[in-house]
Amino acid sequence: MSKVAIVTGSAAGLGKGIAERLAKDGFRVVIHDINEDNLNKTEQEFKGFGFEISSFKGDVSKREDQFALVKHAVDTFGQLDVFVNNAGIDAVTPFLQVEETELQRLFNINVFGTVYGTQAAAEQFIKQETKGKIINACSIAGHESYEMLSTYSATKHAVRSFTHSSAKELAQYQITVNAYCPGVAKTEMWDRIDAEMVKYNEGMKPGDAWKEYTSAIKLGRYQEPKDVANLVSFLASDDADYITGQAILTDGGLVYR
Repeated sequence: MSKVAIVTGSAAGLGKGIAERLAKDGFRVVIHDINEDNLNKTEQEFKGFGFEISSFKGDVSKREDQFALVKHAVDTFGQLDVFVNNAGIDAVTPFLQVEETELQRLFNINVFGTVYGTQAAAEQFIKQETKGKIINACSIAGHESYEMLSTYSATKHAVRSFTHSSAKELAQYQITVNAYCPGVAKTEMWDRIDAEMVKYNEGMKPGDAWKEYTSAIKLGRYQEPKDVANLVSFLASDDADYITGQAILTDGGLVYR
């Protein structure tokens, strides 16, 4: 029987690309998002491709939602093999203007959501007495700290740390925990970042931030969802069984670690 994967925040953007790739790899996939309209559209699109798909609307910042998501996958497909903590949000704010609401929102979704998802998936893997794979969305901002992106960078550093710590503790159960670290992709998130940068930088025009970041990519092009999905596909495969606790950069040559 084919394996089962959950991908949070997968109704659009990089998450959608990851879910589509795993489905093409033969996984039965539970797609997830807080945006019900986008979720329904993506579900119908994927079913039109002949994929075995189920959808679940949930909020990753709520622990009970993450456990309910795992239960839905098991109730629907009978098991769980891979959990991708993809959901995340950004904020572009000068450091001196960072407020409590921004800190709470980004940490609740990016960090708490990753912790809750990891816990829910790990408990299911242990219950099944099977190996399992947890794959977290980190970022180049989990390796570097960027101006105007201080809160986002801090959350991604936290994700990287939780990836390391949970990998060490869960290895005894043959559960691997790794992270993928994207760079600059043409997504709605980067459209927002570019627009916000203009607000806070006098003389900057729309598109300037995008040009600045993409011009530094050594492979000469911005990232596409498939570039991230290729790495996640590998980490979700049996070929990656001996890899754990890693936060792997996939950025075309932007940050070097």
